Amino acid sequence: MGEQINRLQVGIVGASGYGGVQLVRLLQDHPAIEIAYLGGDSSAGKKFGDLYPHLAHIVNLTIESIDVDVIASRCQAVFLALPNGLACELAPKLIAKGCSVLDLSADYRFADLDTYTQWYKIPRTDRETAAQAVYGLPELYRAKLRNAKLVGCPGCYPTASLLALSPLLKQGLIDADTAIIDAKSGTSGGGRQAKTHLLLAEADNSITAYSIAGHRHTPEIEQVCSDLASHEVKVQFTPHLIPMVRGILSTVYATIRDPGLVTEDLITIYKAFYRSSPFVRILEGGIYPQTKWAAGTNLCYIAVEVDVRTGRVIVVSAIDNLIKGQAGQAIQCLNAMMGWDETLGLPQMSFYP
Repeated sequence: MGEQINRLQVGIVGASGYGGVQLVRLLQDHPAIEIAYLGGDSSAGKKFGDLYPHLAHIVNLTIESIDVDVIASRCQAVFLALPNGLACELAPKLIAKGCSVLDLSADYRFADLDTYTQWYKIPRTDRETAAQAVYGLPELYRAKLRNAKLVGCPGCYPTASLLALSPLLKQGLIDADTAIIDAKSGTSGGGRQAKTHLLLAEADNSITAYSIAGHRHTPEIEQVCSDLASHEVKVQFTPHLIPMVRGILSTVYATIRDPGLVTEDLITIYKAFYRSSPFVRILEGGIYPQTKWAAGTNLCYIAVEVDVRTGRVIVVSAIDNLIKGQAGQAIQCLNAMMGWDETLGLPQMSFYP
């Protein structure tokens, strides 16, 4: 990709969290990118290698306080890996100074900011900036990403669920309002800050549903489903916490409109729909994905099955919630924005078992 001096200079704000450390790790293998800035709040002044000693021999950077002028002077693109409600304070200033921004929080995922405020209870004053944002699911919106300056990277649950649902909705193969999403996530989805329900003693040897009928990713999923179906769609989404570190398994159920469709038909349709999507792997009939297959990769494995008896389709998808569900997808979006090969610098093989 050329000498290091030609590399794109990027910054990561929120570098000390799980999203941040994935970005730092993945970008070490990216031939066209150099990290020029790591920023944080509570971690400012600390060496990155002190926070993550396993990377100290590779990453010799100190986390700095968040300063828009400093970021803009060094960086052409910035990843914001911050809690909800903070990116919307920084992004307008960074864009005004010429930076491309990739937000890993929910701040720029919604076309309608009133929906965001309703679900996240955070008032917004940046409507003009938000109107520029492209939803960062390359498999659906890669054409829009090519000229984007601001990307709202999807949540991990929406990524797994939407990749499973998209071909069905786009081609009108299901009764959209019958869609039910049953998804399970590893504990890293809760972030690095200490939380009682994520303690080993609380989470291990147990599985639990949470945020039933009210999870914040629901309107995000519905927004894209409605876009694909060209009419308003409501879905039933129930997330579960499962005692593993990485991974999301999303199982989607919906009623098929054409009772004559069989599994082989849908596998053919899915393969055609994702023929230009190098990170989506459609499995052959009777093979169902495991989260372990996707761990440490930017891949999404998808299995499709038609239950002729009930007239329903069952789609199972598996991703790594921190890679395809977060940091890897953000890098994939940046690759698309720059006109590079989407796979550049992103892992496609897990370590198994």
